[in-house]
This record gives sequence, C-alpha cells and structure tokens, in this order.
Amino acid sequence: MDLGLKGKVAFVAGGSQGLGKAVAMEMSREGAKIAICALDDPELPKAVEEIRLATGGEIIGVPANLSEAEQARDFIRKGIEYFGTVNILVNNAGGPPDRTFLEVDDEQWDLGIRLNLLSTIIMTREVVPIMMEKRWGRIINMTSISVKQPIDGLILSNTVRSGVIGFAKTLSNELAPYNVTVNNVCPGYTMTERVRKLSVDVAKKRGTTPEAVIKSWESLIPMGRLGTPEEFADLVTFLASERSGFITGASIQIDGGYYKGIM
Repeated sequence: MDLGLKGKVAFVAGGSQGLGKAVAMEMSREGAKIAICALDDPELPKAVEEIRLATGGEIIGVPANLSEAEQARDFIRKGIEYFGTVNILVNNAGGPPDRTFLEVDDEQWDLGIRLNLLSTIIMTREVVPIMMEKRWGRIINMTSISVKQPIDGLILSNTVRSGVIGFAKTLSNELAPYNVTVNNVCPGYTMTERVRKLSVDVAKKRGTTPEAVIKSWESLIPMGRLGTPEEFADLVTFLASERSGFITGASIQIDGGYYKGIM
C-alpha cells in the first residue's frame, strides 16, 4: 500500500528514543523528511544518525526541552526554516512520573501540564496556519491508554493527557474543512525504556522484581504480551498518510485488548 508520504515533511517530538524514535524511523522508511527533537543529550544525534543510516532519508535533530514553551516553539520554527514547510506533526513528550494524589506537589502539577498539554498546544499552534493554507495536514497526539481507562498511581498522566483529548476533539472540528485531521493514539503497555524504568519503580513499591511487575501487566492484556514500538509506529504512520483522510477526532487505542470499554 502506497501511503503517499514520500516527500512529506514530518515533525516528531520526543523522537530520540522509545515510541517517538520508532515513529520517526517508520515515516522515514516511507520517504518522509523528518525533524525530531529531544533534550540536548547524546541520544539525539545518535538517533538522527541511526535513522539516516537505516533509511537513507533526510532527517535533522533539534535540541529542545518541551516543558519550556519557547523551546517547544523553536523546534517547530527551526524545522520549518530548514525544510520550508510542514505537513505532519506528531506531538509526543515523556510521561509524568508515577505518583498518587498526595505525592504530587504544585511544582510537579505545573511541570506535567507544561510537558504534556501546553507543549502540544504550542507546537500545534505553530503548524496549523501552514496546514490550513496548504489545505492538507496531519496532527497526531501520542497520549496513553490512561485517557480511556485511568491507571492507578498515574494521576498526573490520567489528568493531563485527558486534556489533550479534549483539545484535539475540538480542534479536529475546526480544521476538518481544511482537510487537516487531528487524532490521538493511546498506547497501552509497550516495551520501551520508559516502561522498563516504570517497572523498576513499581517493583520497589511492591517489594517485588521488575520481571514480576511486567508479568502482572501482561496478565491484564488479552494478547498476553506487551506491544512493540514498531507496532505502534505502524498505526501512527498510517494516520499520517493520505489513506487516513476520513479519520479525524478519533482516539485510537493500541493495547492488545487491555482497555475493557466498548467506546
């Protein structure tokens, strides 16, 4: 299936590792030109070089701390300056730490909102005028299954990421006449470095091992395993494609059946 991504310009936030890196890799394989951002650390240039070598595609990396509004804005502006345009935006940032309500102070609430909600709003605001003018665009927000089925101990994520869903649903209606789609992808437990670290934190609290924690998560998934970053990237890449033009305002889970609701 030709997804029609060859020559399109895609910005993938948080693209130096985990799900973001897998998305950038897959879109590059499909022929898109890629801009990724991440914190200014060794992982960013390593990811750029790895994707370039694997796909032969054009890719740049922009250091950015997405919890800082100006840096989130600069990622988009620097990418547009380099490529001259933007067709696809994938909003993504690392998730807040696992905490219960009384463990979260004002500073952590503020950081969570800036990292996972305001960064999405800021980066989206930068690309929307261009997409409206071109009358084509794809905006995809990487959230979590917690927006459909809140996860105990992740009150920050449950709350802030749900704000992204409301934002996206409203925006999708505003942009539909311009052939710009806005969708959310809600991963369940997926074998990334962040999930491995989360398993360590949970294990310490439970007095058990990370391996036992992962097995407990797998027992909640009808498919009996965690997802892979590549499976997640396939879904996001499809939503970024020409073929997904009639899908907008949707929040699609990819979780092996973990979510128990019917909507």
